[in-house]
Amino acid sequence: MAINIQYVHMATSESMNTYVTEKLEKLFKKYDWIINAEVHFEVEHNDRAKGKICKIELSAPGPRLFATSNEENYENAVKKTIKDLEIQLEKRKQILYAH
Repeated sequence: MAINIQYVHMATSESMNTYVTEKLEKLFKKYDWIINAEVHFEVEHNDRAKGKICKIELSAPGPRLFATSNEENYENAVKKTIKDLEIQLEKRKQILYAH
């Protein structure tokens, strides 16, 4: 299990690295067949949008799983993105263990 965190056009943050790693570790424990995770943080400078974007792509057996969210802060973006990934992982788990 490997986690690759990238910050696009912004400074890196150790606290965000720790936060995302803790959240993804919980997913890895629950779904031990996940291979790795790619995390991208971006900031969108648009007054109408919330602007804090988190994209997570998981490598697992079958097609890759991807989720993204745009929230007012990065913590909420991470929570929403991981929640979306959990839904996809549950569906994948049902397919994997049904055969």
